[in-house]
Amino acid sequence: MKLEFGRAALISVYDKTGIEDFARQLRDWEWDILASGGTAKYLTEHGVPVHDVADLVGGGPILGHRVVTLSREIHAGLLARNSLEDQTDLQRLGIPRIGLVCVDLYPLETAITAEEATDESVRETTDIGGPALLRAAAKGRRIVICRPEQRERVLRWIDVGQPERERFLDQLVAEAELLCAEYALTSARYWSRHQINGVTSRRSANLKYGENPWQQPAELHATQTNDPLALPKFNQLCGSPLGYCNYTDLDRALNTLTLCAAALDKPGFDRQKIAIGVKHGNPCGAGYGSTASQATKRMLTGNLIAIFGGSVIVNYKLTLPRAYALFSHMMPEGSFRRLDLVVTPAITESALQFVSQRGCRVLVNDSLGDLSSTFGLDRDWRYRQVRGGLLLQPAPNLVLNLQDPEIELYGDRLSELESDLLLAWAIGSTSVSNTVCLVKNGQLIGNGCGQQDRVTACRHAVEKAIEAGHETTGAVAYSDSFFPFVDGPAVLAGAKVRAVLTCSGSVRDREVMRFFQANGITVYAVPHTIGRGFFGH
Repeated sequence: MKLEFGRAALISVYDKTGIEDFARQLRDWEWDILASGGTAKYLTEHGVPVHDVADLVGGGPILGHRVVTLSREIHAGLLARNSLEDQTDLQRLGIPRIGLVCVDLYPLETAITAEEATDESVRETTDIGGPALLRAAAKGRRIVICRPEQRERVLRWIDVGQPERERFLDQLVAEAELLCAEYALTSARYWSRHQINGVTSRRSANLKYGENPWQQPAELHATQTNDPLALPKFNQLCGSPLGYCNYTDLDRALNTLTLCAAALDKPGFDRQKIAIGVKHGNPCGAGYGSTASQATKRMLTGNLIAIFGGSVIVNYKLTLPRAYALFSHMMPEGSFRRLDLVVTPAITESALQFVSQRGCRVLVNDSLGDLSSTFGLDRDWRYRQVRGGLLLQPAPNLVLNLQDPEIELYGDRLSELESDLLLAWAIGSTSVSNTVCLVKNGQLIGNGCGQQDRVTACRHAVEKAIEAGHETTGAVAYSDSFFPFVDGPAVLAGAKVRAVLTCSGSVRDREVMRFFQANGITVYAVPHTIGRGFFGH
C-alpha cells in the first residue's frame, strides 16, 4: 500500500450518519482514507474510495473481531513524531503517517442498561480499539475527532488554513481524552458494582466569583447528561452573566417547580400555571392557578418583602402583560419591583425588552413548558463534595401521592385541600431542613425553613404569614419530618390550620395525633421511611 506521507485519515465509526460526506470532502482535498471493517464497507457502498486497514496491517480481524486496528503499523502511524529519525523509520517500513483520526466508541452505557444485559454481553461490547486509537492520536498530536458533532467544525478549520493550530489541537486532544475517561469510568462503575464512581465535566461558564468575592476562581461545569433541563442548557437572553448564587437559586427553583408540576398533574386537575420565587436558596413565594395571572400574583403576594431582589421561575410563556404584572403587582404606582432573574419557557420580544429595562436577567428553556408527572423530574445522581470525599444520593424526585394506601388519615379526607397540601409538600421538601410551611388557596403564605427544632419552624412559618398580611385560618401545613412533641402542633392549632401533612415515626405519634384530632385538624401521616422530606443538609 502506497499512501501520501502525512495525508492519511483513519476513519472507524459506530455512528455512520453523514460520515460519507465527511470522508468525501477529505478525498476532495486529496487525503487518503483508511477504514476498517464496517466503516470501509459503508464508505465503499457510498462511492468513497478507501484503503482497508487489513491491507496495511497484513490481515483482517482476528480473535472474533477482538483485534482489528490494534497493530504496530497503525499505532506507529499515529505516534510517529515530526523528526527525521521517525520519518525515516516509517518510510523504511512502508507505514503511512496518519494525520487525522475520526473514531467514536460503541455506546457502552447502552449495552449496560439493555434489558437483556449480562456480564458477558457487556464484556463483548466493550470497545478497546477505539479508545486506543483516540489516545494514540491524542499523544501523537494528530487531528483527532471523537464525536460526530466535531466533524463539520474540523472541516471548516481545515478549509480556512488551520488557524491557531496548536490551540485547536489542544481542544481536540482534551475532548478525546475526556471521552476515553468517561468510557473507562462507565466500565469501572459497572464492574465494581458501583463501588467506584465519579463525575467528569466540561467548563460551561466562567463566574466572577463563588458565594463570596474572595472565592475565586469559580466556574459552572456541564456534566455528562441528556437532561434537557440541565442548567448549562438554559439560554440567557439579556443582562450580566449569572453568578454562583444565581445558579444555586436556579437549581433550587427548578427542583421546586418540577416537583410541583409532577404533584399537581393529576386526573381532573388540568396542568396548572405555576410560579416559584426563590431567595438565598429557599422558596420564598409559590403559587398555582388556572391562569398565569393567578399563579404570578399568588407567588408575589405570599411575601412581598422576601421576593424583592429574588429569582422567579414559571412554566408559562411571558408576554408583556404577564411581565408587567410580575414587576408591578402590589407596587406603588409608577414603580417596579427589583428582581434579579426571571426564568421561563419562552418570552415575547416586547416582554424581553421590558424585563431588560428593569435590569433583570432572563433565561429560557422551552422544556419548562412541558413539565408533567412523567417529564421534568431530575433523574441523575446528586454528588456533594465533602472534605476528602464525595457524598452520593439519588436526586430528590419522590412524587407524593395522597391516595397512597400507606398514608394514614386522621380525621376526614379533605379533597378540596389536597392540591394545597401537595404544593406545601413540594415547597417544604425543597427547602433547607427543618422546614414547616403554610399554604392557602394555591399560595405559599409562610415558609419556616432551616431551623434546628420543629416548633421554631412552626413559629417562623406562622409569623411570616401574619407579617405578610395573611389570615392563617383554614391554611394547610407541611412538616418535612414528624413532630416529636405537641409543641409544634400547638402553634399550628393556634393559627387555626385546617390540615397537616407530616410523617409518622415519633415515639409520641399517638399523643401528637390525638392532639391534632382534638383541635379539629386533619392529618395525612406518611410513614417516616418513605415520606421524610429532609433537604439541603
